Amino acid sequence: MNTDTTELDALRDDMLAKVQEMGYAQRPEVERVLREVPRHTFVPEAGLDEAYNPYQAVITHRFDNGASLSCASAPFVVAMMLDQLAVEPGNRILEIGAGTGYNASLLAELTGRAANVTTIDIDPDVTSQAARALHTAGHDQVRVVTGDGAAGVPERAPFDRIIATVSPWDIPAAWWDQLAPGGRMVIPLRWRGQARGVAFAYQDGRLVADSIELCGFVYLVSDDEGELDASITDDETIRLHWDRDQTVNPDALRGVLDTPRTTTWSEITIAGDESHDGIWLRLTVTEPRVCRINAPADTPPGVCDPVQKFRSPVIVDGESLAYLTSRRRQHDDHSRWELGAIAHGPLAAELAERLCDEVRAWSADGRERKPTLIAYPADTPDSDLNGPAIDKNHSRLVLTYDETC
Repeated sequence: MNTDTTELDALRDDMLAKVQEMGYAQRPEVERVLREVPRHTFVPEAGLDEAYNPYQAVITHRFDNGASLSCASAPFVVAMMLDQLAVEPGNRILEIGAGTGYNASLLAELTGRAANVTTIDIDPDVTSQAARALHTAGHDQVRVVTGDGAAGVPERAPFDRIIATVSPWDIPAAWWDQLAPGGRMVIPLRWRGQARGVAFAYQDGRLVADSIELCGFVYLVSDDEGELDASITDDETIRLHWDRDQTVNPDALRGVLDTPRTTTWSEITIAGDESHDGIWLRLTVTEPRVCRINAPADTPPGVCDPVQKFRSPVIVDGESLAYLTSRRRQHDDHSRWELGAIAHGPLAAELAERLCDEVRAWSADGRERKPTLIAYPADTPDSDLNGPAIDKNHSRLVLTYDETC
């Protein structure tokens, strides 16, 4: 690999400039470590352009079915999560998901003491590669552990910062126990079929979110998995994904897409480069029936047409469902996309209008508004919660909108 210093400096400068244009690496210390730590050392099989591409993850291990098992996350995602984590000098840090070792190296630089960083992964091939790369980068003192990330590393606890680069469905009990009072935890948490990079501050026995960002990661391998999925078509291609506390009967929905469709339009439009994902986040607060539908990219038009085939919000009620869709609309000399709902089943008209109402409310609220999210321990009684809970094994999530906003 050509490692000419001038070329590397140019690639890093370009990477950082684009990451900061996206709004990340805003903390000076995060910008510094992204500039100083040689990312290409951790992905030696990648070319320099790929290693420093600000938008591209570099996959290093795969499951037998071809799905990614481990990777170096895209630099903009790395920067986003490090901004959220807010590492201070001397912090003791636990990373769940060792990946290539790149993130652990950045964390070592941020805390100033590599020995304060522990990274754990369930796959011995992953931890071996990470350890080798950390050695090459001069961070031998980072503790690399092969084991179940959901169990944490109790012998090294407590930790001032916990960061997960794998996506959990729940906040494992060990993570609650091993986070120091006043500490911070950044995890790509999943609920209602979607994932968000959530930054929590540990306050009075609760985890209070102060940042929620869109992201996606390889799932945490855990016995506590509570997301269910099933096909609703005879060819098994189109699937629903829902949480264990939701009432979804896939058998009742088998073949529902073959029934007549009802299409309703919201009159709300977005530009081609404008995100609509806040609608889904809003629905997780306002609509307990929301989950996820996904269809293969080659699904014929007219069979299932969600706004994004691989992941879109859907409201499910008994034998009926309604999912978010879009259509191109011409406005003067440019195109926009109108958001709407396609629904099937006995409650199709009702569910389609319900979904469109939420699209309109999202737009009226300014589109960027985010809810308050607080995670409580699982044994917290309803009387101590600040709203209805999404119940998991070790935590209760409460999402609300401040009506004074």
